[in-house]
Amino acid sequence: MSTIEQIAQAFSSHRFAEAHPHLTQDVRWQSYGGPTLQGRDAVIEACEQTSEHLSEVTTEFHRFKVVIGSDAVAVDSLAEYVDTDGRGTIVASCDIYDFVDGEVTAVVSYTVEVSED
Repeated sequence: MSTIEQIAQAFSSHRFAEAHPHLTQDVRWQSYGGPTLQGRDAVIEACEQTSEHLSEVTTEFHRFKVVIGSDAVAVDSLAEYVDTDGRGTIVASCDIYDFVDGEVTAVVSYTVEVSED
């Protein structure tokens, strides 16, 4: 059984498949500056598209801080992404997860590109 911390860490570090079993059917993922997704299938589809894109990219986390509450987890990260041509970008993000009975009911994501090669 995964803890809420483990589920949030998996999702925020792009190990989405580990988190999928812990998403409620009506999970909502609000990404500021991007789409808001409603429902498990929509979130999983977005995760699969992201995973496909990231399979061509090297990711290195420079910061990965987790704050845990009784029914919520926040993950603050700074990651460097480098594509196959050697072009890179650094992205700061914060994901906030709401849980009910150990299942993710909502995710709010804030993401900003802070530098580019």
